[in-house]
Amino acid sequence: MKLFRFNSIQSNIAAAFAILIVLTAIVISFSSYQLSSIAARRTAQEYTTELIKQLNLNIQTYITNMENISLLVMNNRNVRDYLTSQNEGNAEEEISDFLQSISVSRTDISSITLFGEEGYWVSDRKASELNPNMIVKDMSWYQDAAAADGEIVISSSQVQPLFQEYPWVVSLSREIRNPGGNETLGILLVDMNFNVLNDIFDQIDIGKRGYVFIVDDSGNIVYHPQQQLIYSKLKEERISEVLTDKSDSFITDEGSQSRMYSIQDTGFGWKIVGVSYLNELVSNKRDMQFSFLTLGMISLILALGVSFFLSRKLTRPINQLQEHMKEVEKGNFDIQVPVDSTREIGRLARTFNIMVLRIKELMSQVVKEQEFKRKSEISALQAQINPHFLYNTLDSIVWMAEANKSEEVVLMTSALARLFRSSISKGRELVSIQTEVEHISNYLTIQQMRYRDKLEFHIDVASEILHCLTLKILLQPLVENAIYHGIKNKSGIGVITIRGYEDRGEVVFRVIDNGVGMDEATIVTIFSNLTSSESGGIGVVNVHERIQLYFGVAYGLSYESELDVGTTVMIRIPKIGPEAFDRWGTGE
Repeated sequence: MKLFRFNSIQSNIAAAFAILIVLTAIVISFSSYQLSSIAARRTAQEYTTELIKQLNLNIQTYITNMENISLLVMNNRNVRDYLTSQNEGNAEEEISDFLQSISVSRTDISSITLFGEEGYWVSDRKASELNPNMIVKDMSWYQDAAAADGEIVISSSQVQPLFQEYPWVVSLSREIRNPGGNETLGILLVDMNFNVLNDIFDQIDIGKRGYVFIVDDSGNIVYHPQQQLIYSKLKEERISEVLTDKSDSFITDEGSQSRMYSIQDTGFGWKIVGVSYLNELVSNKRDMQFSFLTLGMISLILALGVSFFLSRKLTRPINQLQEHMKEVEKGNFDIQVPVDSTREIGRLARTFNIMVLRIKELMSQVVKEQEFKRKSEISALQAQINPHFLYNTLDSIVWMAEANKSEEVVLMTSALARLFRSSISKGRELVSIQTEVEHISNYLTIQQMRYRDKLEFHIDVASEILHCLTLKILLQPLVENAIYHGIKNKSGIGVITIRGYEDRGEVVFRVIDNGVGMDEATIVTIFSNLTSSESGGIGVVNVHERIQLYFGVAYGLSYESELDVGTTVMIRIPKIGPEAFDRWGTGE
């Protein structure tokens, strides 16, 4: 235990890193195994590619020899004379002897046959007869040669029915023309034994299951060691990928049967493809896996044991800090975490202690804000039932009653009743805009009757925001301020216009009067100097603070005013639907 008693967490981490070297060794070993496997696979791939290149050269050499044989036949004078009908007598027998002398010397040649345009023919097989059920000019090798403009044409592997022997051959054919090159004399056919390709490819070793096959540009199999399985659909090759691949090799995604295709283009229409199985490219793969896995497991067990011991030692002071945090969760903010001797943990403990003190301060601040909010609400309620306003209104009602103005008495009394009823709002701080509009309408109705012909008002609030929520008693202090400080000192009729509308997801109110207005200096100092209205209401400053207290500093009041023209107060609050009561507080 003394060995692992360090003064700082950094020392403990350093010790843990020393132990984790074992894990690092495992990672390095695993990486080495992967790199070794990749290197072995790459080497095998390069070997296969070189093997296919060499095979390609051998086949190209073989095909070149076949081309030379065709040129030898085409350049023979007797052949050309025979095709141009300039040689008679025993010319056919001489040509047959000539062709036979070539085929006898080459066991890889099945037959050599010369076809004239007029239908006559001659072959190295003197005693053979053409298959009567076959039309030579309909054969694919004949038509391909006729369309190749004298170029050599090499067919895919096929059964040749020419002499009713039906051998498997690869046919080389080309058109013979007169010396001027403008007239077709005939077609030369050289059939090569298919077994020759078997002999060539049998010498190729690509693992236990690897093999080589040939495909032409049309996707036809020229040679395949399992050709019968291909034709019977019991085996499939990635022919389309072979024809379209541009990288000379690709790997299939077949799990444990994944194969690597190495492709070489012969230059005369064939593609030689070497197929090797990936799991054969690394011969000792299982031994390598077992060794690395065993080493990794031993290192892992050791690392887990040491990590457990170190983690227990490291987390003991952290667990102590966690227990104190649980006390804070229960609401106990009068605790202090003992500072641990470990430097980092000690710093964490000191930070936690500072955080707890800060939380206490913030909670105290919140309590004060809530107290201010409640005072504002009480002030608003007091403003609703202001004795001075009530006295003046009742005095007006008495005056109108003495003057026998019964209709005006009923109208003002009803407006006063509705005003108090909407003001109560059942103790709720948030009310609908509809309720606030009714409240200010009743208030203005009373004030209009009090000031007789000196006051007019217009209320224009968009219907789509009437269901939204707002603070109660939001407009009355502003309208009251406009009457007592703007219109009351104005000669002529004063007009107050209240507008409400939605602007970019916010609700905007404008309280506009045509009173005496204010200069710039008054507007600048209005929020610090203007605290209440003449009648002892809560004042515009209180309205501004209530808005920011409820909705944030982005909202509140702003002023525009001009002397002898009037004043506009703009109120911005968020658009709150009736479904948002839970978030913003109690509503209707």
